Formats: sequence, C-alpha cells, structure tokens
Amino acid sequence: MATVTLHNLTKRYEKSDVPAVEGLNIDIEHGEFVVFVGPSGCGKSTALRMIAGLEEITEGGVWIGDQLVNDIHPKDRDIAMVFQNYALYPHMTVYNNIAFALQIQKQSREEIRKRVTETAQILELEPYLNRRPGQLSGGQRQRVAMGRAIVRSPAAFLMDEPLSNLDAKLRVQMRTEIAGLTRRLEVTTVYVTHDQVEAMTMADRVALLRDGVLQQIDEPNLIYNRPANTFVASFIGSPSMNVFPAGIEAAQGDAITVHVGSSSLHVPMTGQNAKQGLRDYVGRTVLAGIRPEDVTHPDDAVDKGTTNRLRGRAMQVEALGSDELIFFETDAKQADYSRDEEVNTLEAIDGDKAVCVARFRPNRTVRAGEYVEAAVDTSRLHFFDLNTNAAIY
Repeated sequence: MATVTLHNLTKRYEKSDVPAVEGLNIDIEHGEFVVFVGPSGCGKSTALRMIAGLEEITEGGVWIGDQLVNDIHPKDRDIAMVFQNYALYPHMTVYNNIAFALQIQKQSREEIRKRVTETAQILELEPYLNRRPGQLSGGQRQRVAMGRAIVRSPAAFLMDEPLSNLDAKLRVQMRTEIAGLTRRLEVTTVYVTHDQVEAMTMADRVALLRDGVLQQIDEPNLIYNRPANTFVASFIGSPSMNVFPAGIEAAQGDAITVHVGSSSLHVPMTGQNAKQGLRDYVGRTVLAGIRPEDVTHPDDAVDKGTTNRLRGRAMQVEALGSDELIFFETDAKQADYSRDEEVNTLEAIDGDKAVCVARFRPNRTVRAGEYVEAAVDTSRLHFFDLNTNAAIY
C-alpha cells in the first residue's frame, strides 16, 4: 500500500494545441479510493495511463510512495491495472489467468497455489478455477480480472472503466463488491469512470475533470452540496441542477430577495447560505442554481405560503414510479455559459426561456401542457458569479 502523488501532471500530443491533461495536482492517501470522472475526452483515462506508465508524461511528475516513477517501466511500478475489456487470456483457465503474474515473477509453485486460492476465496471464484473465460458470465470475468490484480499485492490499483461492459443490474452489484473489496484490502485505488453514480457511490473522494483541467476534488457529499462552479453543479446530479440568471435585491432583515424571471424568491441568510457573499452582489446579476429535488409541489413544500414559487407550462412529464419529473417552461432566461463579454444586469441577457425540472411525488398528477406551480426551497439555492461561473461562498 502506498500514496500516489500527481504534481503538475501535463500531457500534450504533438498534433494538438490543447493539452489532454493540464497541471493536475492530486495527493492520494494510503488506502484511499479516488474516482476520476468527467465527460468523454476530459483527460481522465489519459491521467490514469500516465500513472500506469502507458502514456509518456510531458510535464510534471508521478510519485508512488516516495519514488518518482516517470522513467520507471510500467511493470516495475508496483501497480495493478484492471481494464474495461478484462484482458483475460482466453486459452487459460481461471487459475492460470490469476496466477500468470506470479509465474512471471518465478514464485514457487506452492506460493502461487496459496495466493491464488486465497484470492479465489475472497472473490468467490473457487468453483470456477478450472473453467476458461468463455465459460463465465460478465460479472465472473470481471472478478477474475480483479483477482489477477489482487494476487500481486500491489501498492495501488488502477481501474479504467471496469464496469462499462456489464448490464445495469450487474453494475450495481459489482460496484458494491469492488468498493467493499478495496476497503477490506486497504489498497490505494484510482478508478476512472464517466458514470457519476459510480463515482458518488464508490469514492472516498471524487475528482471531476473538464478539458484536461481539474474542476474540483472532494468527498461525494461536498462535491454535490458545495459545487465549485456551474460545470460541477450541472455535471453531478441527475437530472442536472436548474441554473437561471437572477437579480439580487437589497437585504431585508435576515433574507435577500432574488428575482428569477417574474418570480421573487426570498433567500434566508442562514444554513448553507449563512456565509454566502450575496450582499456583495446586491444590484447585480448572478446565476442561481436549485436541484430538482428542492423544487416540489406546493402541498409538499416546507413553506406552505404563496411566496418562493416558480410557474410555467409543463412540457414533459416523466413518471419514474417513486416520483415524477416535471419539465416546465419558465419566464426566466436560459443561462448562457459561453459568453465572452461581461454581463451585470438581467436586462442585458438575451436568450430562450429556461426549462425548470421539478421532482414531484407520484400522486401529484401533472399532464404535459398544463400550468404548473412549483415551490422552491430557497434555503437550498446555490449561487454562482455570472461571468466566472465560480460558486459564491
């Protein structure tokens, strides 16, 4: 077991002007499970391959424990990698697939047998040791790939989207098994996925990348509840956070009034908003964010009054059984993150009407085309600078 340290890690390809990974700085502790997540092409797999030694580093360094490994061959880095396609030898039995790395190390036959048996017990593979990969299910093949990594007792595990080939039900089972297994073994793990659910449920910390740049690294609950910017806020969570341009009015007592379209929302300066610097934005425009679960039917709201409401026409209703997602058009403007010029007033924003997503209980029947009124839990609002997209805290 060891730490993994990335210092100013950068990767540039010859035919590209934009770095695939730029200035990545992360310290991963002993036994920690860190998940790299982000959209396709964000650089997460490239970063993992640089740690493994499969990609040449342009700038910066990778330390495993106290050793700088930039110029060390992948096989000598004391890491074990689990790939998306399992990478098993089809002509070998499960036993020999797991034992292969130990055979290359010229371990004794008795030592190999002992370690393969222990690994098979951990992964519940004992009945399948004499089978070949083609005779196994996807989940069993994935456990064999894990076994081949575990048997080496490496300093760190590197996993590159290992569950992407499995069906939805099996993915849920395997992510639970992998997270539990790595914690029992207390092995440092770097895991890459595009699936935010995997990231949020498995990780000790989530590292979210965009265009090769680290946006935020934090515990799952913090990256969800205190996103660093609008990209993090919108990427984490399903459906995405609703984000609207909003005007800030002078404080009245312990509350600030926020104008979203024709709606006036009264935001208490307590709870998660207690330290927000909104008073510095009075008379200006910000981006206000609210998650769908905090936009509910008025009868289910904590505040049963008539304030703090968003209104509009329902465009789509998605019945999920446990709840319903209501997509309704508001008179707020759609937030535009691609502007080059600075904007300070709501009147300067020219865009389409924004769609808000609310999460209603299933007995609150709403049909597409109907007028909708939804209550907003303003204690759960998030605020971002309109021009930098950075969170206002």
